[in-house]
Amino acid sequence: MGLVDLDKQFVWHPFTQMKGALITPIVKGEGVYLIDEKGNKFIDAVSSWWVKIHGHSHPYIAEKLMQQYNELDHVIFAGITHPKAVELAVRLVDKLPSNIDKVFYSDNGSTANEIALKLALQYWHNQGVTKTTLVAFEGAYHGDTFGGMSVSARSMFSEPFNHHLFKTEFIPTPTNSNIESVEEKLRAILIKNDVAAFIYEPLVQGVRGMVMHNKLHLSRLLALAKEFGVLCIADEVMTGFGRTGTLFASDQVEVKPDIVTLSKALTAGVMPLAVTACSNAIYEAFYSDDKEKAFLHGHSFTGNALACAVACANLDLLESEEVSKNLSDLICWQTEFRELISSHKGIKAARQQGAILALELNSSQQSGYTNELGAKAYAYFLDRGIIMRPLGNVLIIMPPYCITKEELQCIYTNVDSFLEELFP
Repeated sequence: MGLVDLDKQFVWHPFTQMKGALITPIVKGEGVYLIDEKGNKFIDAVSSWWVKIHGHSHPYIAEKLMQQYNELDHVIFAGITHPKAVELAVRLVDKLPSNIDKVFYSDNGSTANEIALKLALQYWHNQGVTKTTLVAFEGAYHGDTFGGMSVSARSMFSEPFNHHLFKTEFIPTPTNSNIESVEEKLRAILIKNDVAAFIYEPLVQGVRGMVMHNKLHLSRLLALAKEFGVLCIADEVMTGFGRTGTLFASDQVEVKPDIVTLSKALTAGVMPLAVTACSNAIYEAFYSDDKEKAFLHGHSFTGNALACAVACANLDLLESEEVSKNLSDLICWQTEFRELISSHKGIKAARQQGAILALELNSSQQSGYTNELGAKAYAYFLDRGIIMRPLGNVLIIMPPYCITKEELQCIYTNVDSFLEELFP
């Protein structure tokens, strides 16, 4: 029995209707390429769910991983620390907005956001203040745990669980034409004085289809929230570590968050690790002689030594001139292609923020995750040696930073061909 047959017999894949699922057996990764059991190569055009910023099997990361394994692979993090957890926290705090002072570790983006929400709610609880409402953008995605679903768009993802989700007020994503009305709606929500936190994806709403908003508009909304003492949570799980053109998207926004969540590219996609970082002002609300005011949350693999070592190696690479140039080149190439392709009759909208490029295709169906163009595009590109995971009718090009111009051109050429076939 082959690998795919065994997989179908025993494995249940994420975000997949298993009946009729197309499963590709990958056995190796090298740079921007994934290689199947027959030796066929595929360009990883989406960095394996937006995580592999340095490509696959990077030798420097492998070296640091093995070095750490030979010293300490894991230790309970309750009441114990280790060098790489401390080093990573120090380095992240140095790079995050200046008001961010403390780091709490977990395993993935959903848990990072779950922790952020719990921190915000308990922050008020510890002070004897009743604030339980949360605010998020329409179309938001902050994870698949119950807290994450609660502050995400109500959709097919959450429908079976909607009765169990807690109260969230949703506001439209700001645009040039609606910013005043969005401000008015937010003010009307805030004036009730029961809002604990506003959680947002800065500059780019990823799972919505890379829907982008203006940094000045976001600053206006954050400033308004802070007028009312509301905690602001920047979900940088997808936007962090260079994707938007700066290390963090929040670097481009004048008003800074009180809490920041990180995962995905934190370890360059090598190990599961996440961070929820916050200000000292939040930390102080938990720092007490009263044990019940402690943040009583944790995971078995919190602060895993291997993952922290890999994250430190990732920061080493991000600080290098080579990676900085690679990212700068990628942004330029993405810009050139967006300008060329945006006038194609098949393109409804071409959106770019830094190295992120999203092409929303014209379709008779509603834009969104279930649009049938997504499955058609996935199969088309897979047949041509490219792994691209569209969000419905939105093609997303987010390759590793180390991609060459020739490799990227291969993606662009096939996008052109797909559009010509679809819109002759």
